[in-house]
Amino acid sequence: MTTIGFIGSGKVGSTLARLAVDTGHDVVLSNSRGPRTLQGLVTRLGPRARAAAVSEAAQEADIAVVTIPLKAYTQVPAGPLRGKVVIDTINYNPDRDGCIHEIDAGHTTAGGLLQAHLKESYVVKAFNNIFFKHLATLGRPAGAPDRSALAIAGDDAAAKTTVAALIDALGYDAYDAGALAESRRFAAGTPAHRAYLDPVGMFAAPGRPVSAADLADLLGAASQ
Repeated sequence: MTTIGFIGSGKVGSTLARLAVDTGHDVVLSNSRGPRTLQGLVTRLGPRARAAAVSEAAQEADIAVVTIPLKAYTQVPAGPLRGKVVIDTINYNPDRDGCIHEIDAGHTTAGGLLQAHLKESYVVKAFNNIFFKHLATLGRPAGAPDRSALAIAGDDAAAKTTVAALIDALGYDAYDAGALAESRRFAAGTPAHRAYLDPVGMFAAPGRPVSAADLADLLGAASQ
């Protein structure tokens, strides 16, 4: 099975790691504080998981997941990720990341910055518009009437096919939103970024299933 290397192992990363090991994948976890800080998570995930330094997680990965604050994106090691598919889950948060002029001016996106840094990798935006607790619970078998769709965006068709297959294995349909620049349509603050939130209970409530058709409408609203 595929080995998934995690650069960043916080709430989104650890949730994805749990889904991955539950579907038979091996995971290599890393963070900026070192492997020892991840031993508790590794123990909970079981024998398919191990912790490593960031560079080793990148080297071992068949697919890498980058789930760190955007302000740290230049710390992602480019060399070990050369030629690999990299899933970018990052949201731009000016309060945390500081103001980034290129994004504020509409010249690029968080995914665009990561792709420019990882020039020889294939960056696909995914998993950035769903709350980690909802990601853990909304997955359904293929064909289920309440199966949700997750948006992806990227510039390489083969990379998007790879990510779509992983998303399918995790219990979701993948909805191709287009090129990486189109990830702006499901970035923070857009209707699609709130797609799975109950408008009354918000983050405290269970996630709402969102079909591919409903997601398409929300992505379209961001283009208006």
